[in-house]
Amino acid sequence: MRWMIKKSMIAVIASTFLFTSWLNPFMAIPSASAAPDTSVLNKQGFSTDVIYQIVTDRFADGDTSNNPTGGAYSPGCTSLKLYCGGDWQGIIDKINDGYFAGMGVSALWISQPVENIYSIINYSGENSTAYHGYWARDFKRTNPAFGSMSDFQNLINTAHANNIKIIIDFAPNHTSPASETQPSFAENGKLYDNGNLIAGYTGDTNGIFHHNLGTDFSSLEDGIYRNLYDLADINHHNNRTDAYFKEAIKLWLDMGIDGIRVDAVKHMPPGWQKNWMSYISNYEPVFTFGEWFLGVGEYDPNNIDFANESGMSLLDFRFGQKVRQVFRDNSDNMYGLNNMLVETEGDYTHIQDQVTFIDNHDMDRFKLGNNNRRLEQALAFTLTSRGVPAIYYGTEQYMSGNGDPANRSFMTGFSTDTTAYQVIGKLAPLRKSNPAIAYGSTQERWINNDVYIYERKFGSSTALIAINRSETASASITGLLTSLPAGTYVDELGGLLNGNSITVNSAGAVTAFTLPAGAAAVWQFAANETAPIIGNIGPDLGKAGTTLTIDGRGFGNTKGTVYFGTTAVTGSQITGWEDSQIQVIVPSATAGEQSIKVRTASSVDSNSYNSFNLLTGDQVSVRFVVNNATTAFGENVYLTGNTTELGNWDPDKAIGPFFNQIIAAYPSWYYDVSVPAGTELQFKFIKKNGTVVTWEGGSNHTYTAPASGVGTMVVDWQP
Repeated sequence: MRWMIKKSMIAVIASTFLFTSWLNPFMAIPSASAAPDTSVLNKQGFSTDVIYQIVTDRFADGDTSNNPTGGAYSPGCTSLKLYCGGDWQGIIDKINDGYFAGMGVSALWISQPVENIYSIINYSGENSTAYHGYWARDFKRTNPAFGSMSDFQNLINTAHANNIKIIIDFAPNHTSPASETQPSFAENGKLYDNGNLIAGYTGDTNGIFHHNLGTDFSSLEDGIYRNLYDLADINHHNNRTDAYFKEAIKLWLDMGIDGIRVDAVKHMPPGWQKNWMSYISNYEPVFTFGEWFLGVGEYDPNNIDFANESGMSLLDFRFGQKVRQVFRDNSDNMYGLNNMLVETEGDYTHIQDQVTFIDNHDMDRFKLGNNNRRLEQALAFTLTSRGVPAIYYGTEQYMSGNGDPANRSFMTGFSTDTTAYQVIGKLAPLRKSNPAIAYGSTQERWINNDVYIYERKFGSSTALIAINRSETASASITGLLTSLPAGTYVDELGGLLNGNSITVNSAGAVTAFTLPAGAAAVWQFAANETAPIIGNIGPDLGKAGTTLTIDGRGFGNTKGTVYFGTTAVTGSQITGWEDSQIQVIVPSATAGEQSIKVRTASSVDSNSYNSFNLLTGDQVSVRFVVNNATTAFGENVYLTGNTTELGNWDPDKAIGPFFNQIIAAYPSWYYDVSVPAGTELQFKFIKKNGTVVTWEGGSNHTYTAPASGVGTMVVDWQP
């Protein structure tokens, strides 16, 4: 979520209203035992899925009776900041008529479903409503413009009956626009608990919100502890809000959702979010990914740390921005595209879980002028690349629009004949039938400025993809090598993007061929794996007792052993074992990063899948504050201690750098940290300047973390 709204309020009107293939002859057909990792029963692994993102109000109006009345509603959607009538019934109708199935879409990401404010806000003479779902007032009730709780349950049930998962947007960072000095503005950011008022922004005596003015985006700290634009910013270091957002997400988990997209993760304390994710993983683990916006060419180490340590995946803006540069804006070439894949592979520990895209509701649509073929190629690239692809609603209909709200116009139609729709429909199913596309490594096989040929490989399964973005020049492809077995392979797109068949000899050499201008082609071979290979695990963090899902191939159908490091798990602690999926209860083992390995019943070992974060136990968020910690130029303060959550006394794994501007000011430093609940902690602060580490003197500090809620520990630096 990003807002194109002005910080200054020139005019305000706040009024309240009521909502009344071709078949490749060389492709081995997966056996029935390969089904579990593709099913809606798998709420942790989405690598075999294709997500379709829907702005609920802008998709389909299935129930006109729930449309808002009065000035909040725009018949015909001529005013794009008002409600336009889309609802859950409209989505249900499109599930039932097969629109999503025709594209091979198996997951729908919908707008935040919670109750939003009813006010109409006038910014600079233009009326705005909460049609987008990001101006929440009650996270335990539905937005009546989308439907009732019964309607939402109907959506879940209908989707699941059609083997489609439902992901909800969720924005615990804030409520709605508010003004400290004008309590009559909008709804004063009020937060409700199933209809009962918790607090408003003005007169917030219980500290439900931050009151530090708006962020200027100058630092991570500034973005976390100040308001995002004029949105009332939640103070997560508060027992009431901590409990509230755990209770709220539990309500939606109990409804049967399959995933969560978390808004504005860059603007909430990482420690609180890790504690919240631990709660989700221990209660009902579902695939969760967050929005950490990155601009074109932006590199942020905090983004990488969050992806690797929070338990969430991310919307992969590094992927999306680079694809747009190469295929939409012509500001980079295929070498840059390949470099992005290589760099992100090295940076993101759980690379298969990052959600890839070419456009979404926070950026200009990909469609620009007459670039249909480039859009189709960008889709082909995204659908055959690593990660979890997300398609923005209407992209398959070539919808255009620059900026908010032009990029959120009403769905223009539901044609199944567009080339983009058919490209998605041909490639999306391959993520389920060929594990090379879902889980495989990526290798560049042939490249120049305009041509990129890359290979995805997983065990003996292989996919080879070729794209020529030049609109005028064909490419003569010679010297191409591949892991595809010897044979002739038809283009899985059926020539839809001007691709042809290729022939591979026994040495893996591809017979020279011409790749036409504007072409894209996919050739693939899916093997029945006989040796175990892990492709993905989920969730990424958990404690002993958490259920872990392991996806891959070749596990067989008889229980074997799962290893967490050297700790073996067998028997009843393995709750499901199929050829493509294992469900196992996490054992009591040494907390920290664990590598996962599978040994089949016939004693064949899989690869090791690294970096499952085994937590010490249930987590709580604690604010650590150290006073009088003066530093030299270049030094920063960090925290380390006696648990894996505190880095186990390893300076390289210490928590930080600490903040020192807003909640506490230099020479005081602070940070919100996820730590094991009810546990006696021993810790010290250190100063780091590059590789130089200065330890605090004296004895270890001690603190017993609360059993629930949040805690605060304040100490003085010990010289």
